[in-house]
Amino acid sequence: MTSGSGQTRGCSKTLDTSACSDRNYAACRHGAGSFLDGIFEKCPFLHQTGKDQARPRRDVSDRSACRATDRYGVGAKMVLFQNSLHPLYCYDTAPFKSDGTCCSEHRSGNMAILAPFRGITYNFEAGLDLSKLVTPPYDVISDEEQEFYYQSDPHNIIRLILGKRKIGDIDWDNQYTRAAEFFRKWQREGILVRSENPCIYLTSLTYRPGFGEPLRTRWGIIAVIRIEDETSGVILPHEKTFSAHKDDRLKLMRSCNAQFSPIFGLYEDPGNNILDACLVGADPEPRISFDFRDGTKHRMWILNNDSLFRELAAFMSEKRIFIADGHHRYETSRNFRNIMRERHGRRPAGRSYEYVMMYLSSMNDKGLTILPSHRLIKTVPGFDLESFLKTLTTWFNIREYPFSDAGIPRDCMNLRTEIRGLGQQDTVIAFCINPVRKFYIFSLKPDAREKISGDIHPSLKKLDVIVLSRLVLREALGFSKEDLDDTENFHYQSDMETAVTDVISGTYRMAFLLNPTKIEHVMEIAGNSLVMPRKSTYFYPKVLTGLVINEIDPYETIQVP
Repeated sequence: MTSGSGQTRGCSKTLDTSACSDRNYAACRHGAGSFLDGIFEKCPFLHQTGKDQARPRRDVSDRSACRATDRYGVGAKMVLFQNSLHPLYCYDTAPFKSDGTCCSEHRSGNMAILAPFRGITYNFEAGLDLSKLVTPPYDVISDEEQEFYYQSDPHNIIRLILGKRKIGDIDWDNQYTRAAEFFRKWQREGILVRSENPCIYLTSLTYRPGFGEPLRTRWGIIAVIRIEDETSGVILPHEKTFSAHKDDRLKLMRSCNAQFSPIFGLYEDPGNNILDACLVGADPEPRISFDFRDGTKHRMWILNNDSLFRELAAFMSEKRIFIADGHHRYETSRNFRNIMRERHGRRPAGRSYEYVMMYLSSMNDKGLTILPSHRLIKTVPGFDLESFLKTLTTWFNIREYPFSDAGIPRDCMNLRTEIRGLGQQDTVIAFCINPVRKFYIFSLKPDAREKISGDIHPSLKKLDVIVLSRLVLREALGFSKEDLDDTENFHYQSDMETAVTDVISGTYRMAFLLNPTKIEHVMEIAGNSLVMPRKSTYFYPKVLTGLVINEIDPYETIQVP
């Protein structure tokens, strides 16, 4: 094995191994070992900590003597070419052809990088009731629900993701530091256990979509995906985020060095290749199965098969990922990665903080459901119903839809069917206001969409929420852009019956009732690097928190199959 330096044709990356003081071995990487022909490449500045892993020796103070490249990370496949070692596949360079030239069309910047990881789960051997340990994502949990989950079990994940604040909280004793202590304690006690080997987790979620429709099952896999910068075009958001939410999640990540909730991502797979491969590789029976309190049924299989991992990674390498839910958490993971890069460096590229845990489901999955996000408003200063309706006739055809004697549930079911049918042609919005006992249906006139102000991209103008926001809330009611972010006055509700009941009871003054955003519109918006107004989509059901946890050890590397 020859030590030296060289450069491949067609690629600007150089692998310098000449600085390694052990010239019998090819490379050392400031904290990561590599494999060549199955042999762990040792260096005096490293010690092996486990399969495919190494850390700097603590008794070595002069790291400058070990300057060999740390570009490629654990698991990079190396080939001897022109008397030097080069990566056959790595994160920062493209794969190599058989003649050593660089396949630039396959650069990793244009692909999603998927990998298995050593997930932390509740101890399935301890007889724990998982239905009492998991929760929905933190941002849909009310104060009352927080208390319910606190009381359901002393080891409920709520103590990690949404701990209670206390009077007198200080920098070193607050909900974030308490979450970190619970996290460490539960691991010491064996309540939480970490997989010995990297895994991918296959899940199924069976639920009733409502409206009298039959049961649906949505499938997904939980894996880690390399975090991408905003301009990469690989992982695509579609909704606006707010700094306060990201600051909160960042404090939690920095305290715990862990990601407790997976980001919900979508990918295109008309042939169902990814799910089919997982089902072939899965055991007949799931590792866990339980019913959650909302009536949903959850099953999970743990996949541990290297050939399957390679197959899944290859499939995903051709995909873009659309964020369905968890925009704040994804941006928080990227912010956390940047902090860790400052502290620990960017190399090797496979460090665990370069990855984020995601729940990935196919856009073509028949179990995928998007619910509407109805808008409820508490107060509108100076509101006059007659003047409001007259103003709206500029853009909408309006008709009344009276309440019946059948009751609110039946009225909402009929109204939902009505606006869904009308909405196949164009934007339709239903409206109710206390104390009027009727609905109003607003149907957008053919030329009205073009009257939305010119600073809106044509793709955004297709959205019902943009029509509502620009023409109704801002033009007709006079709200400013900043007013629409006031969560004290505006509320979002996915269930029409609940929204209407809240208006009738006087909890809210009025409600605007919408059709769900179409999945093709989500793809178009994200694909054009645009963002929708907040709460434009509600992918149902939410992915539970607590099925799998991603611990982030800055000295650990993720190995891409």
